[in-house]
This record gives sequence, C-alpha cells and structure tokens, in this order.
Amino acid sequence: MLLAGHAYTVAPGEGRTADVGVIQMRVLAAGEATTNRAFTLAEFTGGEGPWSVPHLHREMEESFFVLDGEFTFAVGEQQIPAGPGSYILVPRGTRHAISAGAGGGRFLTLMVPGGLEEMFFELGGLPPDSITDPAVRAAISARHDSIPA
Repeated sequence: MLLAGHAYTVAPGEGRTADVGVIQMRVLAAGEATTNRAFTLAEFTGGEGPWSVPHLHREMEESFFVLDGEFTFAVGEQQIPAGPGSYILVPRGTRHAISAGAGGGRFLTLMVPGGLEEMFFELGGLPPDSITDPAVRAAISARHDSIPA
C-alpha cells in the first residue's frame, strides 16, 4: 500500500501493458500496492472498428474519458458519439460496447472497484483479437465481472 506523503507516478511509456490485438491497455494505477483495488485507471489505444463485444459488469462502474479519436459507445439502447474531451459513465448492470471510428483512438478508463485489468492480461496471452470473439470472451468472463450480453 502507498505510504502517506509519497506519490505514485507512471512516466510516458511505463506501466504494465496488455496487447489484445484490436486494443492495447496500459495500466496507470491498479492493484493492492497502489489502489488497494479500490479502482483501476488504464489507458486504451487501438485501431478502427469494434473494441469489445456487448457486455455488462454487475459489480463495477466503468467510465471513459476520450483523449483522441472518435468513438461510438452503445450504452443500453443509446448510441453515444464521443470525441476528445467526452466523458461517459456506464452504471453497473448496464449493457455496453465500444467501437472506434476511422483512425482509431485512445481513452482513459476508470473502473470502480478495480480488478478488471486482470481479464485484459489474461486475454493478452491468447491469440490476437480474442477480445472480440464471443466464445473466448465468455470463457474468460466467467472468471471476471465482464459478462457478454
């Protein structure tokens, strides 16, 4: 656990990463040592197209802050266009999916509580683009709070 009076920092190019084919994740803060699993903050970068299958989280909120690119967030029945500076909060239990527009993009994701980053590390050990394969995603989701919907 972090000691009071001591900052935790991640410099450009640092942080634990996972490459799941269509997207790459760089963890900025997560785990017992830095956040006591209270939250995870990660940067996601990727190309054009779907970044996830439709899914939901029963035990966590997930929010997104777009840094670069144009995205469509399907949240419940809404199709939400989002560009740089846009913020989207997905309440727990809400079906959602993400797709990047031409040129792809980059956003920050805040997961409360933390822990879902472990799913991306697991996916990173599989063949490229497994995150968008519903069968693979369902098998891994059984161990994490990310249920295909």
